[in-house]
Amino acid sequence: MRAQLARVDAVLVQALIAAALSFAHLHDIALAAGQDGWKAWAYPVSVDLLLVAAWRRLRSGEAKAAGWCWFVIALAASLGANVATAGLLDMDNVPAWLRILVAGWPAVAFLGGTLLAHTTPTTVDEDAEHTDDPMDQEDASEPIPDLDSEEAPEPPPTPPAIESPPPERPAVAVPAALVEHARKVAAEHHTRTGTPIDTPTLRARLGVPTPMAEAIATQLT
Repeated sequence: MRAQLARVDAVLVQALIAAALSFAHLHDIALAAGQDGWKAWAYPVSVDLLLVAAWRRLRSGEAKAAGWCWFVIALAASLGANVATAGLLDMDNVPAWLRILVAGWPAVAFLGGTLLAHTTPTTVDEDAEHTDDPMDQEDASEPIPDLDSEEAPEPPPTPPAIESPPPERPAVAVPAALVEHARKVAAEHHTRTGTPIDTPTLRARLGVPTPMAEAIATQLT
């Protein structure tokens, strides 16, 4: 972590030194070209700001041609001032063409900064292309049927259930001796009461289950 901070600090110090020297050289050139007072200090700021704007456009990856164009222009202005103040130019007798360049620089910097800051490349959105398709618009204009609002078809009526007949009781085998005994009990009951014997009475007298009593009663009739 400390090594990284040391590298960052060294880079920042180097950048500050280079910016200060370039700033001073541009100030000296503007002052020698007749731009005195605050105007001489505004020229270096204008060049540096144009460099920063061009560098940000290059870093963004959009419209690199314009970014490189204005970056080269600003870099040429900065390098020209650095070279000119290295003894190659008579600061007391500046040529006329240099005065013209210095005087015209504010308009050039304003144009470059405006184009870099307020011009963005036009990108075509794929979704917009699909939206402009007439076929898609026709499909979108067709109403989508509401399935919930439609009435559901009625189910077919179910046929009535057919009632199955009650199961028949299996025939009960009755011994012949029991039948003869039942005849005697029925004759005795008829003699005593004057009425035929019913099935519950026959069952009670014989002490047999109801199905067997019913089977015996059918044989007595």
